[in-house]
Amino acid sequence: MKSETSVLQQVEEFIRPLVLEHTPEGTEVQAVVDQWVHAIATDSQFYCDNTQVDPNQLRIDIEFSLSLNGLLKDRKSFFNEVFGHLKLKPLENASFRFIDLFAGIGGVRLGFQQAGGTCVFSSEFDKHAQLTYKKNHGEFPFGDITLISPESIPDHDVLLAGFPCQPFSHAGLKLGIEDTRGTLFHDIARIIEEKNPRFAVLENVKGLISHDKGHTLKVILKTLTNIGYSCNIPKSIIENGSTKEIQNLAKSMVLKSIDFGVPQNRQRIYIILWKDGEIDNFDYPESMESDTRVGDILEANPNPKLTISDRLWEGHQRRKMQNKINGKGFGYGIVNEDSPYTNTLSARYYKDGSEVLIEQHGKNPRKVSPREAARLQGFPDEFEYSDSTVQAYKQFGNSVTVNVVRALAECIVSHIE
Repeated sequence: MKSETSVLQQVEEFIRPLVLEHTPEGTEVQAVVDQWVHAIATDSQFYCDNTQVDPNQLRIDIEFSLSLNGLLKDRKSFFNEVFGHLKLKPLENASFRFIDLFAGIGGVRLGFQQAGGTCVFSSEFDKHAQLTYKKNHGEFPFGDITLISPESIPDHDVLLAGFPCQPFSHAGLKLGIEDTRGTLFHDIARIIEEKNPRFAVLENVKGLISHDKGHTLKVILKTLTNIGYSCNIPKSIIENGSTKEIQNLAKSMVLKSIDFGVPQNRQRIYIILWKDGEIDNFDYPESMESDTRVGDILEANPNPKLTISDRLWEGHQRRKMQNKINGKGFGYGIVNEDSPYTNTLSARYYKDGSEVLIEQHGKNPRKVSPREAARLQGFPDEFEYSDSTVQAYKQFGNSVTVNVVRALAECIVSHIE
């Protein structure tokens, strides 16, 4: 009797030579292997060069070959082969499919998976984040999204993307997709136009609203509404209104982590788009209105190495005093277990921990541990963070708050089912 691992390894070895011609530049072969294996397990479409082959026929042929070789008996047992070892696995009978772009370590994925969805394609450029993603989700994300053909991406109901904030040119704008060339948003827009998902969720920093005096946001919304999508800002205002009007309406798309049971003062914009006619308006999730407390995410016995040195603590205090004199008001943020929330955890936290310090009696304050950073972002304790503490802090600082995403996902699911 074959063990679970050996069956999975044999399937991967069987598939590996076949994926080579379908592996895009800038992506590891393992990413395509994992995507095919997961597609068989979840009854989803293959990623492939569909100028060469029909993805549905390709999967039928591969499944037939695996069956002949005794490696695929039925979908239920294969699902267990593929996902059985994972602590954070999707539902066997998911109610919808999504893709996870600019995926990071999969915070957005987790929220949508918890709401009953299954991921059919993921993409992430950062090598360290790719490894953490693979460890937790069992798949290696595809690489450079700019080198991936939108036609090859599997069909899906919801497109998820947290993307870098880049300025657009002001010159001669017709405000079509071509005007966004040279930015990573262009690749998202191309995929949405080609694949026509029912919904798209674009996540970004709250600063996107004010970025380039509102011009960036206007181009994003105008581009997507021109290809047949709607959002809670009326098309008439996106087309003819001022950037100020758009900015004011966009503020209602900002969600705060503390409103969803997580003790972190983090604000992010979530632009929800839907195919024209799918719904009339999207109701964002309401605040849970529950009290939050920093003590709820703290470990009982933190590592003594988290306590900051005298030199660093003196530096933090000196900078805060100087900033106060200069009228800036910025400096370290210190909390205790009874504080309702911390400052926003950032990707630079590994440098000096200044934004979130935990008070300690009789000694210098300490930084939060990687596990505490995970909890501040709503990641379950089953989530395995990077072996590198620096990378763990960076990855959680760059991520989303899972609780917020799950609440959003549940609102979207109510329109899909």
